[in-house]
Amino acid sequence: MRKQQVFKNISCKKQTLSIGISLALAALSGSAYAGCTYEVQSDWGSGFVANVTVKNDTSSAVSAWNVGWEYTKGAQITNIWNAVLSGSNPYTATNTPSNGSLQPGSSTSFGFQGTGTSEVPTLTGSLCGDGGDPGDPGDPGDPGDGGKGNQVVFRVNENGHITKDDVVKPVRCGSWFGLEGRHEQANDATNPSGAPMELYMGNTFWANNSQGTGRTIQQTMDEIKAKGINLIRLPIAPQTLDPDDPQGQPRVFKNHPSVRATSARQALEDFIKLADKNGLDILLDIHSCSNYLGWRAGRLDATPPYADANRNNYPYKRENYSCGTDVGPGVTVQEYNEQKWLEDLRQLARFADELKVNNILGIDIFNEPWDYTWTDWKTLAEHAYEAINEENKNVLIWVEGISGGTSAGTQSPHGDEATNPNWGENFFSMATDPLNIPKDRLVLSPHTYGPSVSVQKQFMDPAQPECAGLSEDEAAKAKCNIVINPELLREGWEEHFGYLKDEGYAIVIGEFGGHYDWPESGAIRIQDLWGYLPRSDYDKKWQNALVDYMSDKNIEGCYWSINPESDDTGGLYSHAYDARTNTSGWGEWTGFETEKWDMLQRLWDSNTVK
Repeated sequence: MRKQQVFKNISCKKQTLSIGISLALAALSGSAYAGCTYEVQSDWGSGFVANVTVKNDTSSAVSAWNVGWEYTKGAQITNIWNAVLSGSNPYTATNTPSNGSLQPGSSTSFGFQGTGTSEVPTLTGSLCGDGGDPGDPGDPGDPGDGGKGNQVVFRVNENGHITKDDVVKPVRCGSWFGLEGRHEQANDATNPSGAPMELYMGNTFWANNSQGTGRTIQQTMDEIKAKGINLIRLPIAPQTLDPDDPQGQPRVFKNHPSVRATSARQALEDFIKLADKNGLDILLDIHSCSNYLGWRAGRLDATPPYADANRNNYPYKRENYSCGTDVGPGVTVQEYNEQKWLEDLRQLARFADELKVNNILGIDIFNEPWDYTWTDWKTLAEHAYEAINEENKNVLIWVEGISGGTSAGTQSPHGDEATNPNWGENFFSMATDPLNIPKDRLVLSPHTYGPSVSVQKQFMDPAQPECAGLSEDEAAKAKCNIVINPELLREGWEEHFGYLKDEGYAIVIGEFGGHYDWPESGAIRIQDLWGYLPRSDYDKKWQNALVDYMSDKNIEGCYWSINPESDDTGGLYSHAYDARTNTSGWGEWTGFETEKWDMLQRLWDSNTVK
């Protein structure tokens, strides 16, 4: 599991420009967009000075504002005053602490100097309204299309394939995580045991003698597009949507200052808009009920103890945080429930309109709801569809499966007991109790992993009867061998989700991946637990067995993950970090995991779409 360029804020007093030669100023120009006005104050051909006025034309006071724009002729901003700038075209300006509050009818201004050809761009933002010629039906400001341009329509066809404006879209997807929060080390000097929400991008502040690596989000988008990725699954938490959440502020970020965002919320919006500009679609994923709980939550109102509570030598426990309110003393409650969740889903569904983008393909409504029965999860999923559909009828609803049982001990049917489903993998009960969601709006998205993430009982060596039924740490303590049996695995996948592909459902595996050389890679705890195993390619065999099955069934998938900072999976990029020999290399990307890319290319080449 993890921005945009930030320029130093200039003094509130506008800087005087001394050009040194006489300038023939071009005719000053400007344009207004509801409460925002852009004016070119001077233009000398190779540069310009512009001013933006932000007016609160609403009936309520505001405490913050933002303005976004993009140049089409290559202009670049070099400094700014009276605002904080992020992005590198598109740009976003946000208020300073002194000018964010605006009463109805009041206004404020900020200015900046730029290089290159001057132009008057379209302004967007919290107080800017819509721009453009209202007579142009394809313009973002056309009232006939809700101010979002010719928004595309995503659907599932009768063959179970995703379409974009009625054209089949092959799903070549990877997750890029970080905005949902991470677990900061307990000894971190700035944010001990914190949960900062920041997109990993391979450019930490201490890299290269504090000069950074120079890597940007745009560079990575260029690279993954060239490799074939056309969809990014973007995990977030409820707190990501709050621009004022303290764990989403730059003071706790580890990215180099040149690429930090002004907040996690701004980073989310900037990422979506930049992806749209690059022709990359987005799958928004509510990954947890809290940035502090992360993957372990399992339900909207999760409470401790969690699945890792008794895990030995594991430093990332969160027993002192809860999304549910029924907890004892000493636990911080970040309350979450169905009502809050549905409102978050509505907010995500409005993004296409509010951000004026056409790349929101779908919403993955909640990550790995393993702590629900199928009946309870089915009801919640149907409520989620209703909420999303009221806001946006063009996006797809992605629903993950449950697990083999809940934390309370309730067992969930999943077929043959020989194969245990991963969290999010189990759709067995869809056969008799299907989701009441239109098939052309629904994507079923199971998660499945090999030993790199979870050593399941189906990996036990049949030559060791004493290991039958063991898993995880208990199997390691018993010195059990691991055997990857593709036929046994296929039987489980078919019962858990594969049979639904034959019924015409869209099946996209939402997460799969792992360290190819497990257990040699990954956390020291895992290396120590499983170090007795002979060197082999256990997880590589598992991943390729899954891809063989996906190819045979014409099932698509979303790899976890693009970035390599996940302890138990690594990523599609290689990592300078090594848990034993190079801990300072954490967060620095060094190239590509070529074998993983080759495996994905094999999957993509095998998928037939119609």
